[in-house]
Amino acid sequence: MQAKARGLSDTLRLALDVLEPLGALGAQALWVAQPVLGLWLPRQAVSELAEALESPDGIERLRAFLDE
Repeated sequence: MQAKARGLSDTLRLALDVLEPLGALGAQALWVAQPVLGLWLPRQAVSELAEALESPDGIERLRAFLDE
C-alpha cells in the first residue's frame, strides 16, 4: 500500500477511527467517484477500499494491515 510507504499509516488509522460510523456512506461515495479517482489511483485499489469500508470486518482488516 502506497500510504504505508509514504508514512501515512497513523493518519489513516486516525481517519478510520473517526469515520468508521460513516463507513458505508464513504464506500458509496468511493463507488460514485471511482471513474474520476481512476485518473490518479488504480481503479482496483479504489474498489477494494470501497468494499472494505462497507463492512466492519473490512475496516478491521484495514486497521490490521496498517498496524503491520
